[in-house]
Amino acid sequence: MTTDALLPALAARVKGVAHTRTPVCPCGAAGTLADRPDGTVVRHADTVAKAHAPGTDPAELAARLSAAARLPDVFLPPLGPVPADLHGRLVTFWPYGVPVDPGDPGAAPWEAAAVLLARLHRTAAPAPLPAMRGPAKAAHAVARLRALGDIPAAVPVLRAWAALPPWARAEAPMPDSATLCHGDLHLGQLVRRRDGSWRLIDVDDLGVGVPAWDLARPAAWYACGLLPGQEWARFLDAYRAAGGPAVPGGGDPWAVLDVPARALTVQTAARLIAKAAAAGRPLDEVEQSVADACARMADVPPPPADTSPT
Repeated sequence: MTTDALLPALAARVKGVAHTRTPVCPCGAAGTLADRPDGTVVRHADTVAKAHAPGTDPAELAARLSAAARLPDVFLPPLGPVPADLHGRLVTFWPYGVPVDPGDPGAAPWEAAAVLLARLHRTAAPAPLPAMRGPAKAAHAVARLRALGDIPAAVPVLRAWAALPPWARAEAPMPDSATLCHGDLHLGQLVRRRDGSWRLIDVDDLGVGVPAWDLARPAAWYACGLLPGQEWARFLDAYRAAGGPAVPGGGDPWAVLDVPARALTVQTAARLIAKAAAAGRPLDEVEQSVADACARMADVPPPPADTSPT
């Protein structure tokens, strides 16, 4: 969350950048879009500012910004190459894009997301670029769950986590370090530009690693029964049609997707259980379905590691 001083300072800074970009600024749309421990985002008209998580490495963030700026057909491009410092937080500036409407799941841009991912995965990774942070974020979610102490719902989640290979738990290098990956793909990471085209946002986890990780969240949702099979098929078919290299061009993709999808299921369950515990309430139906998926996973060990689509 923000400090008392950061949020007004961030709002003032984004207003100044917006007025530099558009001298006749409408000033109509302004406010806080997100305020979480991992980032605070504010908007002023057509400009957005993000204060990244405390402790973000400035060199790594600059490398990620540079990579995104080189891919304007994949990412919404940053408005500057170097993050600014504001009250000890690194801040970046972006054009505003319209997010996916969570109230209209039938209009979710699965095909657009798949094409953007395929385009990203086919792009040669610039050097130097850090490893994508997907496994590290999953490990962080599990560590937070463990810190809550003895929670019965956490038992199968931790068992499923322990069964994963070390690389998926961020305890060893990823087996593929050459592919450019987003690192945290979900529908909240897409925005629509004025011309109607979609772009990815959020470079905090961008890096090199296992591209199947970027397909793992929708795969996990499908496996948990939270994403209809038709929508999963739309996403997977569009990714394959766009030449995405993370999975084979045909046949069963699960030899590649199984481990990342398990890791994302555990990460999701860990976050949901921690949220319910903090609120002092039992798991709701969706939360329970993810926890139940972890219980099933714990009883069926993952297959031998396979990150190659061939």
